[in-house]
Amino acid sequence: MEGIFAIWQRDILKFFRDRSRLIGSFAMPFMFLILFGSGMSGAMSSMLGGSEAGALRDFDFVEFMFPGIIGMTVFNTAIFSALSVVQDKEFGYMREILVSPMSRVSIAIGKVLGGSTVAVFQGLLMLVFVPFIGVSISFVTIIQLIPTMFLVAFAISSFGLLIASTLKTTQGFQMVIQVLIFPMLFLSGALFPLNGLPFWMDILVKINPLTYSVDMFKKIVFDIDAMTPELIEAMGLNLSIFNHVISFTEEVLVVGAISLVFVILATYKFSTTEA
Repeated sequence: MEGIFAIWQRDILKFFRDRSRLIGSFAMPFMFLILFGSGMSGAMSSMLGGSEAGALRDFDFVEFMFPGIIGMTVFNTAIFSALSVVQDKEFGYMREILVSPMSRVSIAIGKVLGGSTVAVFQGLLMLVFVPFIGVSISFVTIIQLIPTMFLVAFAISSFGLLIASTLKTTQGFQMVIQVLIFPMLFLSGALFPLNGLPFWMDILVKINPLTYSVDMFKKIVFDIDAMTPELIEAMGLNLSIFNHVISFTEEVLVVGAISLVFVILATYKFSTTEA
């Protein structure tokens, strides 16, 4: 446990000491919320007709994007936290850790927990946008968001560590992550509703683990029970498989299972990494 805590503490201290990283974490979410959100709100209102257009007039697209922005922040922070593993390899620090008496399993778990904690903190920082976009966030909602963020961050941090364990350069890691995370992000429902998609794209959406993560954030932030069926349909808030609407509990189980698989694979791969 001491080894896990030491690795976790190191990653937390690195995060709080890096002010540029802390401040820069607001840049992309702000851009997506203000520019992309405002633009898409007007564009979709003009493109859609009938009941869907009426539903969209009652719904601010910036509000719709807010849970997705939280998800995007958690995803990016969690997966890029594994970049420190590759950097430690390049600078020789990882070799010193691997030859220490500390078990490699403890190192791997400490890295995953450190990345998950930082991701949760940055996700919570996105709540500073709440007063400016009209979203109603209660204390209970925040309490519900924290464990959900941690579960998602744990899965993505484990996935990042699995990738980092196989690579030796930061350039290679960043390239692989960009190729993987952006398609997964855009197919998660974070930035636009998941309805009216082509059949092949709908399949990709359903096998994308980020889809269920974003939907969990939406169900926590939005009061879906108070929405009309037309609004729920227009916003793609009724994620379903074979006409079965996925519940919040089922999404937790799916993401939890993915977390377990990724952390086992990441820990095994990291434990076989050469010093």
